[in-house]
Amino acid sequence: MESVANLTRAKQLFGENFLGPDEVRCLIEKFEKEYCINEIPQITYSWDFLEKCAKDGYLLVMGVPEICPQNRKLTIRSLRDKFGFDPDVAEPCFYNQDWYLTETFIDESLPLGWYLIKKYVIEDTRAELPADILSKGIKFPSAILCTYAFFTYYFAKNEYLWWHDFVWCCDTDHNGDRIYVGKYHDIDGVNKNGFSIHRHLALRPCYGSVNYIG
Repeated sequence: MESVANLTRAKQLFGENFLGPDEVRCLIEKFEKEYCINEIPQITYSWDFLEKCAKDGYLLVMGVPEICPQNRKLTIRSLRDKFGFDPDVAEPCFYNQDWYLTETFIDESLPLGWYLIKKYVIEDTRAELPADILSKGIKFPSAILCTYAFFTYYFAKNEYLWWHDFVWCCDTDHNGDRIYVGKYHDIDGVNKNGFSIHRHLALRPCYGSVNYIG
């Protein structure tokens, strides 16, 4: 169990970018009013490293795998079931799509622990292919971490992460296509609001062209 002193120090260090027990409770209470935190994990990062990450604009996120006392797994599926996909009913919500409902990554939960995730998209990664970004030594977060952080941050801070940006994830679908998430608001105003979950289709032999004579 993490000490109160360490939690206080971490919260002071990260400020608005700290998502600890109190902030997580803001999310979980949407599911269970009598929610209790059975265990607060230890912060295993060194303080020198945390200070550097705080200056570099990282979120420090306490991840929990389930909703207590229900012991219901906290997953993309359970978040989608709770918050829906119609912004005319309630926000925040998910973007209305269902292709991923048979994919395994939406049933994964976060192991209990602390996570560091960049709050904003790294500018020199924009419009680059995932392989090129990975070659720079950048590590992609999981889709559940991004989704969990998005909804926790909103209910704790009343602000949206990745309002106009997509974020690459380490997950892939059953075909090996990479998952990316985010972009809550369509800057062109064509699509409705919603936390998006997409896949980047890789080129395969089944993609080709037919000729057209007009």
